[in-house]
Amino acid sequence: MRVGIIGHEGLSDLTEMLVRGELWQLVTTFGSYELVGVTCLAEGPETWFAQSVLDHGGKVEVIVSASAGRAGAFAGKGSKARQRLLNEANAVHRLAPVEVGGLGDDTCRALVGMIDELIAVWDGRPGSEAAKVVEAAQRAGLYVQVVWPDGCESPAE
Repeated sequence: MRVGIIGHEGLSDLTEMLVRGELWQLVTTFGSYELVGVTCLAEGPETWFAQSVLDHGGKVEVIVSASAGRAGAFAGKGSKARQRLLNEANAVHRLAPVEVGGLGDDTCRALVGMIDELIAVWDGRPGSEAAKVVEAAQRAGLYVQVVWPDGCESPAE
């Protein structure tokens, strides 16, 4: 089962704790031999999900946008952990620039095209990157599991 992840960045410590617990529960519903987690390894839920998949014995695949590939995949907060997860991935899908016919930075389209279902760490508000990916996944007929446990705090605007 190929499971993708999208989620808000910049979540509070309380929300991180609640979401990590829920992600672990979801990940462990799959047999480790059948689980492939697909992620862009953004800071927060996408990284937590990838670590949960690996801890459960599953495989991880990473999507790297064209601009991130040119700039070096990861920088800033959590960059060492994200680089370690990138190194542990079974596959890294580097998107080609639009100028040469690739998807460029359209990681949403790439993600939705590679998965069987989506986990969305999302507060339900429209307009965010998470909302955009959820909408695309639903249009594609994918099952979407929204993770937003009681007590979670929406990210700062």
